[in-house]
Amino acid sequence: MNYKLISLLLLAGLVVLFIIQNVAVVEIQFLFWSIKMSRSLLMFFLLTIGIIIGWFLHGFLKHQKRKSL
Repeated sequence: MNYKLISLLLLAGLVVLFIIQNVAVVEIQFLFWSIKMSRSLLMFFLLTIGIIIGWFLHGFLKHQKRKSL
């Protein structure tokens, strides 16, 4: 069997297990806003936001370095 397929299936199984174990609803409050969502969905959104911020920050710093040379 292909190692990539095994790795992908293992990762997918871990993601499903993570989602099943973190279905508890949590409430997030920020200033005047309040929202309720599952813990796993919250972690997914935070991870996505972190990846996007890191991607833009890396591109900005790379552009600044190229600009200074």
